[in-house]
Amino acid sequence: MDSLLSGASKGASALSQHRPHRVIDATRCLYPCMTDCYGNNKAHIPLSLNKRAMYPLLSLSVFWLLPLALTLEDDSPLDCVPRRSVPYHRDNAHMFREEGVFNYSTMLLREDLDLLVLGAREAVYALDLKDISKKLSSAKWEVTQQQKDECKNKGKDPEMECKNYIRILHKTEDNRMYVCGTNAFDPECDYMSYADGKLTLEKKGEDGKGKCPFDPFQRYASIMFENQLYSATSMNFLGSEPVLMRSSSVSIRTEFKSSWLHEPSFVSMAQMPESVMSAEGDDDKVYLFFSEMAVECDCYNKLVVSRVARVCKGDLGGQRTLQKKWTSFLKARMDCPVLESQLPYIIQDTYRWCDPQKRWKDCLFFAVFTPQSDTSDLSAVCVYRVSEISRVFAEGKYKTPVPVETSFVKWVMYSGDVPVPRPGACIDNEARKAGITQTLDLPDRTLQFIKDRPLMDQAIQPIGEKPLLVRRGATFTRIIVNQVQAADGEKYHVMFIGTEEGTMLKAVNYDGEMFIIEEVQLFQPPEPIKILKFSNVTGQLYAGSDYGAAQIPLATCGRSSSCMDCVLARDPYCGWDQVVKKCVVLANSQRELIQSVKEGDASLCPDSDPVKPVNQSIWPGGNLKLGCPSPSNLAETLWERDGSPLTPSARFQRLQDGLLILNASHSDAGRYHCLSVERSKVDEYKTTVAEYQVSIGPAGTGDGNVILPQAQTDGPSVVGLQAVVGLLVVSLIALLAWNFYKGHLWLPWNCGKSNRAQSQETHEQGGPNSSVNYQDALRPAPAEDKPLVSGTDNGSSNNHTGEESDAPTVTLPSLQYIDDESEI
Repeated sequence: MDSLLSGASKGASALSQHRPHRVIDATRCLYPCMTDCYGNNKAHIPLSLNKRAMYPLLSLSVFWLLPLALTLEDDSPLDCVPRRSVPYHRDNAHMFREEGVFNYSTMLLREDLDLLVLGAREAVYALDLKDISKKLSSAKWEVTQQQKDECKNKGKDPEMECKNYIRILHKTEDNRMYVCGTNAFDPECDYMSYADGKLTLEKKGEDGKGKCPFDPFQRYASIMFENQLYSATSMNFLGSEPVLMRSSSVSIRTEFKSSWLHEPSFVSMAQMPESVMSAEGDDDKVYLFFSEMAVECDCYNKLVVSRVARVCKGDLGGQRTLQKKWTSFLKARMDCPVLESQLPYIIQDTYRWCDPQKRWKDCLFFAVFTPQSDTSDLSAVCVYRVSEISRVFAEGKYKTPVPVETSFVKWVMYSGDVPVPRPGACIDNEARKAGITQTLDLPDRTLQFIKDRPLMDQAIQPIGEKPLLVRRGATFTRIIVNQVQAADGEKYHVMFIGTEEGTMLKAVNYDGEMFIIEEVQLFQPPEPIKILKFSNVTGQLYAGSDYGAAQIPLATCGRSSSCMDCVLARDPYCGWDQVVKKCVVLANSQRELIQSVKEGDASLCPDSDPVKPVNQSIWPGGNLKLGCPSPSNLAETLWERDGSPLTPSARFQRLQDGLLILNASHSDAGRYHCLSVERSKVDEYKTTVAEYQVSIGPAGTGDGNVILPQAQTDGPSVVGLQAVVGLLVVSLIALLAWNFYKGHLWLPWNCGKSNRAQSQETHEQGGPNSSVNYQDALRPAPAEDKPLVSGTDNGSSNNHTGEESDAPTVTLPSLQYIDDESEI
C-alpha cells in the first residue's frame, strides 16, 4: 500500500508540471477551503483537518476515479461527426467584402427597410437584405491623423488598434440608427439615417465612454430597449474599470468593486418582458451573460467562471446608498457540465429563443461554452430555462464574504436574516403596498445588503443537467437557433453554430441524440465567425468575420441527390418529393413528403434508378483510379468485383474518394461496384454510388483514369509526356547522325584490323568496355512494357549542341569505343 501511495504521489507530482496556467490546485480548493472551486459549500469539512493526511487520500482517489472517467468518456459521443462536410465554394452563400476593409462583426437587421446594416472597420454598409452581395450605400467613419497620432503616442498600434471599429448599431424609436465606434481608443457615438437610398452620418459626436469599448479586440455587449442603451464594457483607456451601464437621462451603472465585476469578459445581453401579465406587478428585466475571475474560490491560481447577471428596467438607484448605481444587480454562476472537464467551461455566446404563443417563462437561452485550458478541444451547447434563472434570483440564497485568519476572504452561503424588501428585487405590488414605489424609496439596510452581497449561492444548471451538444474539433464561437415543424408534426430546435475555422454547423438534438446534419465552410481563408443574425422575413442567416459577411439559407435540400440521401440526412427542413424526384423544402411543398428525422428510416424510399456503368480500359501493367465520392461522412464505402467483395491489398488500394488499381493484369477485368453503407437508428442501408466495367486492352489502348504510382495530379498529361519522349528520341537520332558525320563513330564496314586488334587487346586487359559488343551498343534498347517509361535515357545525358568545333568529345561507353586515350 505504501508503494502504491508513493507511486500515486509521484504521478500527481508529474501531472502538476504539465498543468495549464489556470488549473486549480485541487488539494487547496477541496479541503482547506470552505468552498470548492465551483463555490459549493464545504463547511462540513473541519478546517483543522490535517492536510498531510489528505494528500495520500487525494492521490489514491485519482486512481480510483480514473478508470471510471475513462469508461464514461469512451461511451460518450464526443466525436460527433457531421454527416456531410461541404468545402468552401462561392455558391455556398452570398458574400460581401470590400478591398482594404476588415472586421465585419457588427450587424443590424432593418427588416422594415429590407436592409442589412453592416458595421466594419471605419465603414458602415447598407446591403440588400435578400442578397447582401448587392451594396446599396455606404458611409465612411475614419479617424483623423491627429487622433491616430494621439493613439500611437499612448502605445497603441497605429495600423491595427488606432482605427475606428464600429461596435454599436441599434435602431431608435424614430427609425434612425445609433452607432458607436472605438475611434482610436477614444469611443464616440453618432446617429445615422437611411433615406433615398443613401446612408448618412449626422456627425453629432456624442461621448462613447461606457457605451462602446476603447479596445477594438475587447469583448462587450449592448442592447437598445425603449430608446435607452444598456451596455457592458470598460469605462477607461486601460480597460480596468468594467461597467454595466444604462445611458439615459439618469445614467445607472455598477459599482467598481471586484465582488460586482472581477476582470469580466462580456458576452451578450437580452431583455425579458417579465411585466407582461404579471400577477406580482413585476418589472421587465435585462440579462447580461459574461465570464469573470471567481471571487468565491480561494485558490492559488485564478479560476474563470461563467455568469448571468440581472437588472430591472425601472431601477433609478438609491437615495443615499448606491446613488446612480444599480440597486437590482444580482449575478449567479452558470454551469455547463462537460464530461471530461475538471474546470468549468466558459460561456462564449447566447441566443434567446421564445415561442410567440407562450409566456416569457417558457423562453430558452441557448449558450455556447468552450474550455478555459488548452488540455481539451471540446465545445458544448447548453440550454437554460428563463424561469429557472428567474427563480434563482427571486428565491435563492445569497453568498457573503467572511474574513478567515488563514486566508484573505472566503465566500459562504448567507444564513442570516434577509431584509425586507428583498435585496435585488424589482419594485412589485408587495413593495408598493409598503409605500415603496421606486428604488429611491428603498431602505439603506436593503441597499447595503445588495452592495456587499450581489452574488447568489446557487448555480444555474442547464435543462437535464447536461449539454445539448458536445463536439470535439473546431471551437464554437456563435449560435443561432430556429424552430421548425417536421413532417411528423413535432417541432425541433435546429442549432446553427459558427466556429473559429469559419465553418457553420447545422445540428439537432433528437431525444438526447446529438446529430450534426452538415458543416459548411463559409469563409476562405478560414476566419472565426464573430457574429450571427437571423431574419424572419427572408428566412436567411447572416454571418460576419474579419474577412467578410455571408448570407446562408436555413435549408439546403438540393445537396441530397437521392431519396435515401435525403432521408438519412435527417434534416427537419427537407423531405423527398416522389413526383418531382427531388429533395425539397418541406414548407414550400403542398404534397406529402418522405421524411424520418428521429430514426432515419429510408425504407420508405422507392427503389432508385440503376446506376449506369462507365466503361474503363487499361493496358497490362498500368494503373487505374475508379472514383467514388462518399455521400456521407457516416457511411462506409465497400467495393465489389463481379458481385464478390473486393479485399484491399497492395494492388487494390482503397482511397477516400475511390479505388486505385496498380499494375493491372488480365485477371483484373470485370464489373466493379462502389457501395455506400450507412446505418441509421433502425437499419443499415446500402446503395450503389458508382459502377465501372473495366477491360484490359493491348498496350497503349487505355482510355480510363490511368495513372502511375505516386502520380501527381498537377503534373504533365500522358499526351504531353509522349510528345517529350518523342522529341528525345529524335534528338538522339540526330546526335548519332552528327557523330557519324564528324567521324566520332565508325561505321561497321570501315572498321579495320587495327580496330579489331585494339578491341581484342582491350578485351584481354579487362577494360571497362570488355563486355560490350559494338553492334549491341548501336542496337536500340528494347522498350519496357510499362506505360510512359522510356528505356533510352542513357543517351540523353551527353547531348551535343552541334555548334562547337571538332573538339574531342566524350560519349557513353555503350555507344562507341574510344580510339585515342587522349580524348578521355
